[in-house]
Amino acid sequence: MAGYSGLWPVAPTPFHPDGTVDYEGMTRVLDCMIDQGSDGLCILANFSEQFLITDEERRLLTERSLAHVAGRIPVIVTISHFATQIALDRARHAKTHGAAMVMMMPPYHGALLRGTAEQTYEQFARVSEAGVPIMVQDAPLSGVELPVSLLVRMAREIEMVKLFKIECPQAASKLRALVAEGGDAVEGPFDGEEAITLMADLDAGATGSMTSAMIPDQIKPVLSHHAAGDRAAAQAAYGRILPAVNFENRQCGFRSAKAVMVEGGVIASDHCRHPIPPLHPETRAQLLELVRPLDPVALSWGH
Repeated sequence: MAGYSGLWPVAPTPFHPDGTVDYEGMTRVLDCMIDQGSDGLCILANFSEQFLITDEERRLLTERSLAHVAGRIPVIVTISHFATQIALDRARHAKTHGAAMVMMMPPYHGALLRGTAEQTYEQFARVSEAGVPIMVQDAPLSGVELPVSLLVRMAREIEMVKLFKIECPQAASKLRALVAEGGDAVEGPFDGEEAITLMADLDAGATGSMTSAMIPDQIKPVLSHHAAGDRAAAQAAYGRILPAVNFENRQCGFRSAKAVMVEGGVIASDHCRHPIPPLHPETRAQLLELVRPLDPVALSWGH
């Protein structure tokens, strides 16, 4: 078990103030994330605003991002789609251009079109044909229930299903059961949701975390200390970052990383496409007030 570990944050997608993709800014985001000591990174996830990006922009972001990272660290490409063939095509495209793995949620569309357990199994089995490791994203956004029994079955029976990002309510309990029942078939039990439950999830058996790109260099010590068996040091490191992580999780969402990266000169604009509103100036100020004392790389990288 646990062939995958460490911190694999999600890259935000920068936009110019007119709403067009800032591809040059994207390369700076990636470089900043690598300079923060990330063990890997993820593009085109929900925190990358994948639901606001066109198919052509997705193609270009995949190809240009993977070419720019050029194997310096492994990259996960998110490929979720309700249509199984489209998810498979995206997986093949990502693999062709050098993705280390892909991440996908179960099939869903809106509030009412949700894949059954069998349809979910079948979709992941089809995408496995691309021959690239798959991370299953168990997130509330899909509205699809993924019981541990289904996840374990997928891990044991679908060749490329190797990793699991658990960010549902009471994630630690689910991770603990997944690790216990999945055994060696679960090669990468990860947590997510900005590390808001990181300590509980590590204690439950998580070996990695997929956070935002706001302060990954400050979150990584929690994982490093925990992996080394120094739970007290991990707890202290976690307590230090928790106010900022909580504010991000409850008040800002994916807009937080962009706000910090603009402040640090990584990107020029924190624009989010409509209908996503910008951060209220007071909310942004409160976020930076919590982040500055941590002195993360992203706050100074571009200066």
